[in-house]
Amino acid sequence: MISKNSSKRAVGANPDAQDNALSETLRWREFELDETAEDNKAGVELIADFVKRLPNSPGVYRMFNTAGDVLYVGKARSLKKRVASYTKMIGHTNRIARMIHETRSMEFVTTHTETEALLLEANLIKRLRPRYNVLLRDDKSFPYIVITDDYDTPGVFKHRGARRKDRNYYGPFASAGAVTRTINAMQKVFLIRTCTNGVFEGRSRPCLLHQIKRCSAPCTDEISSENYKTLVTQSKRFLSGKSNAIKDKLAEQMQQASGSLDFETAAIIRDRLTALSHIQSHQGINPQTVNEADLFAIEQKGGMNCIQVFFFRTGQNWGNHAYFPRADEALDAKSVLKSFLTQFYDNKPCPKMILISQDIEEMDLIGEALSVRAGHKVILTSPLRGEKRELVKQGLMNAREALGRKLAETSTQAKLLTGVGEAFGLEQTPKRIEVYDNSHISGTNAVGAMIVAGREGFAKNQYRKFNIKSKDLVPGDDYGMMREVMTRRFSRLLKEQGERPKSDENAELDDTASMAPWPDLVLIDGGLGQLNAVKDTLADLGLEGQIPLVGIAKGPERDAGLEKFFMPGKQSFMLPERDPVLYFVQRLRDEAHRFAIGSHRTRRKKEMIKNPLDEVAGIGPSRKRALLHHFGTAKAVSRAALSDLKAVEGISAHMAQSIYEFFHDNNQTI
Repeated sequence: MISKNSSKRAVGANPDAQDNALSETLRWREFELDETAEDNKAGVELIADFVKRLPNSPGVYRMFNTAGDVLYVGKARSLKKRVASYTKMIGHTNRIARMIHETRSMEFVTTHTETEALLLEANLIKRLRPRYNVLLRDDKSFPYIVITDDYDTPGVFKHRGARRKDRNYYGPFASAGAVTRTINAMQKVFLIRTCTNGVFEGRSRPCLLHQIKRCSAPCTDEISSENYKTLVTQSKRFLSGKSNAIKDKLAEQMQQASGSLDFETAAIIRDRLTALSHIQSHQGINPQTVNEADLFAIEQKGGMNCIQVFFFRTGQNWGNHAYFPRADEALDAKSVLKSFLTQFYDNKPCPKMILISQDIEEMDLIGEALSVRAGHKVILTSPLRGEKRELVKQGLMNAREALGRKLAETSTQAKLLTGVGEAFGLEQTPKRIEVYDNSHISGTNAVGAMIVAGREGFAKNQYRKFNIKSKDLVPGDDYGMMREVMTRRFSRLLKEQGERPKSDENAELDDTASMAPWPDLVLIDGGLGQLNAVKDTLADLGLEGQIPLVGIAKGPERDAGLEKFFMPGKQSFMLPERDPVLYFVQRLRDEAHRFAIGSHRTRRKKEMIKNPLDEVAGIGPSRKRALLHHFGTAKAVSRAALSDLKAVEGISAHMAQSIYEFFHDNNQTI
């Protein structure tokens, strides 16, 4: 029997964790065999036994391997018929045949409709990330522009994550850069503030942005409240696609100011008009007949897939983003695009129209499922003529070009990885390389960093940072820091993944998984001392000799190109100058150094701005602000008398006593 305590099983066993909209209609069922029978059956025989007890109703099924990991999640109009198809060992691709062979258990959930099954399938795939499904990678949330209407003096900001009902959001934009460019342009046209509320409230004179005509300075009443509200309204209309109407209105106001001989005001409006015209001329392909839509165009080549996504809102092109989903080479473009669509909108709002580059199976069903999720009608279409078809052609061209670039990068990366394997005498070409580095200043705010690289370049979603926690380390002990990082990294890997698989097993796993969890090579930024520290740590964990280790010592005077390499049981050596492998290793080391330095600076910055009031129980942002406004500094608060603390607005007698005791009874000093 598969353990019910499995973390991966637990995610799928609770429908509330998948989709609240479906939780009341789903009926989970497990059609388990008796314990003795299940232990002795696998693959086709096991699936055939499950089929006998399956209903003909819609639902979702999951296949598990020996370790309890989810191999595949699928949906069916009829669970009995769909699962029965796996018992016929003809007509299956190698991928499906291998999946059937590895199956050791199955679980099922019945739903009222096929639409519910489709939505649940997408949720489970994204959360469980099964090995044999098409997986959407790089699934971060897209940025929006938000206007904070819940504040008396609204500002315009970049936003990711959850959205509030009392604010206006515009997007999505394809990248944070697109949002930044739009906000910068809006500053020139509408002069809306972009400072935080805290900075806004504390201003006593206009900032530099006002001096360079990027802000109207409402913080110091350089503009009246009514006029500022007009600017905010205009910015909302601009983001809603009404830029031409705003342009006409500004032109009219400029003429009026000029006619009244108010040439200074006319010049200001002229500059705003110029900035607005510049924005309109750089908005890219702005469709005339598409007001709100997302466009998906797919290209397949060389065993890889590229899906180019364009966002059109308020009749404007708000950018595009290229995805490279992981999928079996046997799947055609239609199958990949179908799976991609159902996962894409799991955590994103869906527009009223979705344009796709080709017809896919169950288009009506997917449209219905997306309509249920979005709460409004969603039209899914593959246009054959007109402007929409031209937009699709543009998307296909971008997908083709992006895939070409990706294939070229992957080919180069594969050659470099082969070269690394040869240079360091590895048994096989490494598919996952981990690079480690430490960063600190005299031992303070010490941070360890791990970066990961593979066949597709840097895998930034695999990066990890380690805040050095040991209290026994001597400040600046690089060897001790490296031992702590390695202990935490590989003890957790052993706990979560079990023993490291053999080289051939690791290679087999990587054929279908995006990246194997165990490294094929570990690079350490340091010389023989750091290498020995890592070697001893891995030996203590029972991993001695199982993972190739290489230390990279900087050359004399830290000159690039003169690095010396250390490996256990070998003499130190150097790579030839101008060797592409040497440049590649340097790039890996520099990326680890960049990530470590960045993590260290972030931690150091947090320590620098840390306020002692944050440690007082019961002190939140409002009380903290009240205390600082009253006393000026945290140091003054720490020296205040109990009676003075009680006099602060919003500070009760009990809270004043707590603050006083914190700074006096505990001998706190600032």
